[in-house]
Amino acid sequence: MKTRITLLTTLLFVIQTFAQTKNQKEILLVGTMHVVPKIVKHSYKPMLKKAIKYNPDAILVESPQGNDTLSWEYLKNGWSKNYQRFYRLSDSIKEEFQTDEERVSRILEKEFKSMSDNDLDYLIKTFTYRRDHANYEFYKYIKQYGTEGSKKPTRHEDGDLTFKLALSENIKLLKSMDDQRTNREYHEAWRKCAEEGQNNGNNAANSKLYKKNYNRSILPAIFRGLGKHSNKRKTLQQNHDMASFKYVKVNTPGCNDGLKYWNQRDARMAKNIAEHILNSDKKKNIVIVGASHIIGLERELKNHYPELKVVLWNEWK
Repeated sequence: MKTRITLLTTLLFVIQTFAQTKNQKEILLVGTMHVVPKIVKHSYKPMLKKAIKYNPDAILVESPQGNDTLSWEYLKNGWSKNYQRFYRLSDSIKEEFQTDEERVSRILEKEFKSMSDNDLDYLIKTFTYRRDHANYEFYKYIKQYGTEGSKKPTRHEDGDLTFKLALSENIKLLKSMDDQRTNREYHEAWRKCAEEGQNNGNNAANSKLYKKNYNRSILPAIFRGLGKHSNKRKTLQQNHDMASFKYVKVNTPGCNDGLKYWNQRDARMAKNIAEHILNSDKKKNIVIVGASHIIGLERELKNHYPELKVVLWNEWK
């Protein structure tokens, strides 16, 4: 009798574990190179092929959320001229435009190929109004290049990977997950760290790490393997160390602040990612983000959201 109870308990445990695993939501973290040089302009092609094979239900991107007023308060005069222009455009359109949500829903129910120029123009205007930069750029891309996407490489993760993947998988809306509210402080910390590191060996250590990383990327880049190389755990760690000032030999106030602000941004991005996924019915989620963020995002997601399965790009077969 005791043996039967043990077997039954074990069987129930296995069934429950299998059911949980089957229904578990998954995050595939993809580290990108942002913009690649002309000489390796086809670097995103093998990444797109693999991403299509993954067949995601949702795509999350490194772009500020429309309702993130703290990030936009910085970005309206921040590092990116593109974001500055978009912010001004969004502000101006709010004075003359009000979105018809029913019309937006009707358009988004159509196949991409069935959307007219008027439909695309309306969506572009709507996403401008919503301050949704990711989808504003996505539908501008469709308007410019059509539903097959650009025939020539754009050399950017958006045009060569994200947008083509969304078109292939019939994903109408990209999910933004970035947070840039402390980027001004981070850039100031970067400047201070560089000044502090002139004579204590820190700048030399950074230069050495950069050269090592660059030299190791040359051969893979020649054979269209830059994406795979950039997503090796060792490469990801090197990029993380450079961006977060983990390479320093001597801790200084500027470098310590840089580390703090970088980790805080990764933590907020991870929170945005998790909230998007936990509040949706999408099971397979692909996150397309600069490779320097992958190590931090993996750490934050695994530590704070164990119910989500986190997989790195090179570790998914």
